Amino acid sequence: MRTFTYIIACAAVSLAAIAAPRAASAQEFKVVVNSGNSVESMTADEASKIFLKTSVKFSNGTAAVPVDQKGPARAAFTKAVHGRAVSAVDTYWQQQVFSGKDMPPVSKATDDDVIAFVKGNPGGVGYVSAGAATAGVKVVAIK
Repeated sequence: MRTFTYIIACAAVSLAAIAAPRAASAQEFKVVVNSGNSVESMTADEASKIFLKTSVKFSNGTAAVPVDQKGPARAAFTKAVHGRAVSAVDTYWQQQVFSGKDMPPVSKATDDDVIAFVKGNPGGVGYVSAGAATAGVKVVAIK
């Protein structure tokens, strides 16, 4: 019985360790939209569909214009929102391009570049690192 309890305790600690990075990832980025957009929040599924271009509009009907980032926020965003590694999303886009279905969102190098893109596009939506200044855009919650 003692061995069984030890195994259960080890399994619980292991599961907590696996879950912890995913929870932390949600704190490593912010999703931003154009300040004129009335959207206040999105589910991770809604955000994923917009960034994978399987949905072209926000829940309020505004056309969505996603922008990816090449910076460190990408890995955290991709894991938390898509539930995949960046390489898996890259593979998805390679398949979309090869089959002639769609092109990936434009990608910007820095938080500032993403903010500028979102400011300049009424349907703009992107993500930036948690510490990025977001003046001129609106931060939306991901549920």
